[in-house]
Amino acid sequence: MEWSNKQRLRRLALLSGQEWVYLLSLLVPLVAYNITVRVLGLAALGENQGLLPDSLSLLRSEVLFNLGYVVLWVGLFLLVKWWTVLRWIYLFFFHAVSLLVVVITTSSYHYFKTTGFTLDYGIVAYYLAAPGEARGAIESEASLGVWLLLSGAILYVMVGPLLITQGFLKLQQRWRDSRTRGTAPDGLAPAGGVSGGEEEPVPEDVAGSDGTEPARRRLSRQKFLVASVGATAGVFLLRESLLPYAAEGKGQFARASVSNLVVTRREESYMREAVESVEAADTLVNVRLEPTPRTRKRHVALIHLESVRERSVTPYNEYISTTPYLDGLAQESLFVERAYTTQPHTTNAITSVNAGVYPYPGTEIVEAQPGGVPARALARLLREQGYRAAWFQSATGGFEDRAQLVENFGYQHYQALESMDTAGFDRTNYLGYEDDIMLEPSRRWLEEDLETPSLVMFLGVTPHHDYLVPRRYGRRSFAEEEMLDRYLNNVRYDDFWVRNIIEQYKALGLYEDTIFVIYGDHGEAFGEHGRYQHDGVIWEEGVRVPLLVHDPQRFSHGARVEGPANLNDLAPTIVDLLGYRVVDGEYPGYSLLDPPRARTLYVSCRPDLLSMASIKGYEKYIYHFGKQPEEFYDLSRDPLEQNNLSDRLGWRERERLRSDLLEWHAESSAYYEQGSVSS
Repeated sequence: MEWSNKQRLRRLALLSGQEWVYLLSLLVPLVAYNITVRVLGLAALGENQGLLPDSLSLLRSEVLFNLGYVVLWVGLFLLVKWWTVLRWIYLFFFHAVSLLVVVITTSSYHYFKTTGFTLDYGIVAYYLAAPGEARGAIESEASLGVWLLLSGAILYVMVGPLLITQGFLKLQQRWRDSRTRGTAPDGLAPAGGVSGGEEEPVPEDVAGSDGTEPARRRLSRQKFLVASVGATAGVFLLRESLLPYAAEGKGQFARASVSNLVVTRREESYMREAVESVEAADTLVNVRLEPTPRTRKRHVALIHLESVRERSVTPYNEYISTTPYLDGLAQESLFVERAYTTQPHTTNAITSVNAGVYPYPGTEIVEAQPGGVPARALARLLREQGYRAAWFQSATGGFEDRAQLVENFGYQHYQALESMDTAGFDRTNYLGYEDDIMLEPSRRWLEEDLETPSLVMFLGVTPHHDYLVPRRYGRRSFAEEEMLDRYLNNVRYDDFWVRNIIEQYKALGLYEDTIFVIYGDHGEAFGEHGRYQHDGVIWEEGVRVPLLVHDPQRFSHGARVEGPANLNDLAPTIVDLLGYRVVDGEYPGYSLLDPPRARTLYVSCRPDLLSMASIKGYEKYIYHFGKQPEEFYDLSRDPLEQNNLSDRLGWRERERLRSDLLEWHAESSAYYEQGSVSS
């Protein structure tokens, strides 16, 4: 029996028409979706980063990833199509992985639009482990259009290829029926050529052209070779997509969304190896306080200004009238002219405030795990000296395991939003209510024992994203941009709140004998460097904060500290003001009553392996873990960090600065992973 030309074409075809339709009806729309979302992201990059890409360099990784994805899945299908069980397993993973790609692509785009950052492995892993932590931010930012787009894409991945293939088979059947009648429906010609249906059987004993081997066996080997080469080529292209071929300065935006998760996971493993080789110094695990002849037991109030950056308050910016009360208070206080957070994230920053140590530089909030703070914090130390300690916050108590964190610090009383009466108070963001809601609960607690000295933390939340302005003190116009104007109005609200706390202490007769420490935990970005909110904002708008110490018994004519100082300095300053001596340990920070003239400060960002910086005097060096060029600024001449001077650094100096930061990062990580606290 001889083959017809039609039969030979069928046997040479890699896949049937039906199979091609099924595969491509998923792969082609998926590729189109990924590329479209990437182009939209690059358009936002051009707007936010001051760069309109004029080449395909920022699309290279995306194109390679999608091409590799298509080739890999087609090659895998060729390998398994003859085995029923493997084919069903293949189809399950084909749809499941494609669904995952759609979710990652959409999430990465939305995360970038909201924050200005790429979605790295660390933040994904953290929120998958604690999905409730991201819920408020997602709900406040994700529009109906985003949810509809994502839902539509997911629905198509699940059922689209099946419906399209069924339509193809029906059309194919109509063509076959029309051939039997001699006419094609709707003016269409009969399909002809290669059949899209099942392949016609070929006799096993049909010889090849050389007469030495059955054709079916020979063709199967050829297809297996093609499939193997295709799958291998797909893996190679996917691997190539991990490399950031990009325009200079935009390396972190150059990788495809999925590829970026893989690369950042690999980077984390490299850093983990570095941490394991470092021996941590146990500087504060056994620390305690010892009274001295100048010890005076007084009240201490920590007033936490959430998300407040220095340039948005009047004492640091005379051209903005958001905080006139704070401006007047600064004239009668110890005022730090240049103060920095240790990490632009609340839980990490308040670890420095309360324990006097740098926070864990990783993405995971280890400080809020049982025993997660490897230092005996201020509340625990003062309670051993006869103090009471209470923590009040206007935010929900469940966010980032705050109750456990407060317990780690040693506070004996903890009261969050859930136990406060919200009647008459406005919600200010997805985390909580306006900060005045803390006044009545804190007053009642103080009144229980006015004679015993106390440490009270007032942790506000009003200026936090998404900046819902309370009605209590009205609203003024500070900026044309809506989000910035709302933020500045919430900063203005906290000026009233600070006044109300101090007035409350006056009404209780505690004012003269209280030390008030007023600080910002981190700043907030509004596109100054193409970034928004605060996580990952390593520039001055994200890390420079207001800081003043108001003591009615001192600084009546005001005092100034030039700085730079950071939040690590608060615990030793409070200990110094109270007259205690630190024994069996040493703070990494310094008392603001006698700060050193020369020191280096460090700042890390969350998620980890994004950015970190060192600050010495007015020189600031920023390292982005290779995701974009290093930065170096002279803040005395360039306080807004517009002129990157890194090219003027010699390679030895650049290597020294980079190594210093990496060494500090490893030591800080090891401090938390190896340290343990005595009871």
